[in-house]
Amino acid sequence: MDFSQETFLNKLAQTTDSPYLIAIERAEGIYLYSPDGKRYTDLISGIAVSNIGHRHPKVIEAIKRQLDKHLHVMVFGEYIQAPSNQLTARLTGLLPKALNCCYFVNSGTEANEGALKLAKRFTGRTEIVSCYKSYHGSTHGSLSVSGNEQKKYAFRPLLPDVRFIHFNQAKDLETITDRTACVIIETVQGDAGVRIPSKAYLQALRKRCSDTGALLIFDEIQCGMGRTGTLFAFEQFDVVPDILTIGKAFGGGLPIGAFIADNEIMRTLTHHPPLGHITTFGGNPVCCASALATLAVIEEENLLAGVEQKGKLFEKLLAHHSIRELRRIGLMFAIDFDSADRVNRIVNLAKEKGIICYWFLSHPQSFRIAPPLTITEEQIRESCAVLIECINKA
Repeated sequence: MDFSQETFLNKLAQTTDSPYLIAIERAEGIYLYSPDGKRYTDLISGIAVSNIGHRHPKVIEAIKRQLDKHLHVMVFGEYIQAPSNQLTARLTGLLPKALNCCYFVNSGTEANEGALKLAKRFTGRTEIVSCYKSYHGSTHGSLSVSGNEQKKYAFRPLLPDVRFIHFNQAKDLETITDRTACVIIETVQGDAGVRIPSKAYLQALRKRCSDTGALLIFDEIQCGMGRTGTLFAFEQFDVVPDILTIGKAFGGGLPIGAFIADNEIMRTLTHHPPLGHITTFGGNPVCCASALATLAVIEEENLLAGVEQKGKLFEKLLAHHSIRELRRIGLMFAIDFDSADRVNRIVNLAKEKGIICYWFLSHPQSFRIAPPLTITEEQIRESCAVLIECINKA
């Protein structure tokens, strides 16, 4: 096996000048293991992916069953395949009636790309409204509606006719008009440092979109799949979007995303032109089998019931005088300090001690915690004791 840093740094494309740079040989539950046997506690779930832990046995079993049948056989939308049929039936059965038709893609950013196209196609409008400090992905369309100019300027020109409003500020909703095709918003802003809206704000946003004919897109790629204590975060705000996008934890560790809408809206992608949206690997049968098993695990193991209690325990054990602010919804945390330098020291000290926490792209004064929902109280106590030690040392 090749775990050399030289290969990694020189033969693989680098996303930053300072990668996290630990070697991982295997993973199980909430733990990652390096080739030399060192164990790391994954408190970020691979950035909100491993919500049910790494290599959950029921997911592995489902993947193996599908491997014995077939892998890819055709592009999305042509062949009838049991895994995608079963997954869409299960998923839409868990969602409000208006979200009854799924388009499966390969990632969260692809889900957002499809959602934006769908909104423009259905409404016949071109204007898109998004939020400052938002993050919706790195492809051109998703980047266009992300609110961090530092990440965007080198790649302009991007999509035209995009407007930005301030998250959780009702006065900005007047920006949404009858020219607006859609509003795309994270139900809980993740990369901005876990920004949680008020119920009144999201309900006012819903009303404004309904009044102007704009479609409302909720991006739950990071905050969905149980992360906030409900399967989807919007369930806590008594608001239903016109389009929902999911990804990350949806596949239980395999790459799959989806955009979901009413069938009447979704059918506009089938004509004028046909193949209005197409993907070769979307709805991959192995990924669909994994996603279906992931939904089953969340339900059968009653993982949602423990999220809030575990979140409160983290919050209690991480109380420290140097923390400027701790923002939390469910098991999704941002922990603020006085400087990015101190956060960097904490994250690196924790890594040395076998605890993985991480930075936010758009809010470097915070570090993130988003552990697998399967984490136990004992594991929380062990992890927090190490983190407090690192905070003191930093």
